[in-house]
Amino acid sequence: MSTPTPAFHPAPNSLDPEDWSAFREMGHRMLDDMVDFMAGVRDRPVWQPMPTEVRAAHKAPLPRAPGDLGDAYQDFQTLVQPYIGGNIHPRFLGWVHGAGNPVGVLAEMLAATLNANLGGRDHAPVEVEREVIRWSAEMIGFPATTTGVLVTGTSVANLIAVLVARTRAMGRDVRKAGMAGHKLVAYTSPATHNCVLRAMDMAGLGTDALRLIPFDDTHRINLDTLVATIAADRAAGLQPFMVIGTAGTVDTGAIDDLTGLAHLCAQESLWFHVDAAFGALAVLSPAHRPLLAGIERADSIAFDFHKWAQVPYDAGCVLVRDGDAHAAAFATQVNYLKRETRGLAAGHPWPTDFGPDLSRGFRALKVWMTLKVYGADKLGQTVAHCCDLAQQLARRVDAEPELTMLSPVWLNVACFRFTASGKDLDRLNADIVIALQESGIAVPSTTMVGGKLAIRLAFVNHRTQTADVDILINAVLDAGRRLSAA
Repeated sequence: MSTPTPAFHPAPNSLDPEDWSAFREMGHRMLDDMVDFMAGVRDRPVWQPMPTEVRAAHKAPLPRAPGDLGDAYQDFQTLVQPYIGGNIHPRFLGWVHGAGNPVGVLAEMLAATLNANLGGRDHAPVEVEREVIRWSAEMIGFPATTTGVLVTGTSVANLIAVLVARTRAMGRDVRKAGMAGHKLVAYTSPATHNCVLRAMDMAGLGTDALRLIPFDDTHRINLDTLVATIAADRAAGLQPFMVIGTAGTVDTGAIDDLTGLAHLCAQESLWFHVDAAFGALAVLSPAHRPLLAGIERADSIAFDFHKWAQVPYDAGCVLVRDGDAHAAAFATQVNYLKRETRGLAAGHPWPTDFGPDLSRGFRALKVWMTLKVYGADKLGQTVAHCCDLAQQLARRVDAEPELTMLSPVWLNVACFRFTASGKDLDRLNADIVIALQESGIAVPSTTMVGGKLAIRLAFVNHRTQTADVDILINAVLDAGRRLSAA
């Protein structure tokens, strides 16, 4: 039931509309248009280049005087909406970007209306985030006492994990005395996302303190080399403190031997963190959960709800098994944030005790509503479907003499290339990818596998169907033949 239009006018300095009825009408129009936009996504190009005149329009000077909401919406429709990255389209397959979902769209509207700050205090939105963290811990197999926070994405989640591990290794005084003279070293594979290197940098440890252990022919970290490197570092007077495993590598979707890493970290008293940006959600698929065996033994895990869980951007998550160690890295007490046992300042510990942000949006609502409406089992079916599509693509590639797979399909990532040409195959395949992107038919991306440039497809979108695989492969073949003959 709609709220009656207020009988009073807003104060002169208020930003509320003078005519709530007109505002409501425009809001309904926007919502109707966005529903049509989602429903008709297949009828549009996946991506299209931004014309020069549109790019120039985005260089307008700062608006000083009040404008009209209808005019602003018109500018959105002409200058923004047609030129998005395209990841809501079923044939956006180039990067691991979630497609969002209609329920999440409505949740974003509700959250924006409440405009809650989830840094802390005792109010329902904070409790919603705590519930999401408990659900996440249950999903992964972590204990009920697990702590965590929702963040922008796995980049920040990995940074939080590095800071927690650093504080655990050096003691809480590191937050005051700093890292002068530290001898900490951590370990991961070259297949790990670049954000792990950036986390070491931002944590003050330096990227040289991250040992990149070679991976084997399945793109998993080599455990024998890892053991030998840890022993050599200890003998050299260094202090190993952390191992970062990967569940779903960027290039090929490979999953490290998490059980082996967990066992090694327990033996060596090292913090075991798992970067599972998209791979974590594979635990929701009964067919794929065994691939992540050992993840439940991690000390911390980073993953994104905005990937395979299809929550609108942004919604990353970090979970930490030891809540005391987690709080030791972030919790502070200042006068203006004094905690109470009653009133709005109750509810300690607050989310800000587990991460760097005090001002935090209500991103938990879109996760909460997505899980409540669709359910974990339905999301698991989406994961399984995406993995099936990747296997289907691999079979199609194997059946085409002009195409060659470059790596096995672990989960949802497939890497292959067009090989029926005497030309520079790296350049040719890069041109094929650009041609498909500019055509609007599909968006693949590229990566390097075994020193060769690969066409990389990541199946993440819940809208992608079997027919989309055939459309893409046919487009690759057509572009490859045309460019080879040119």
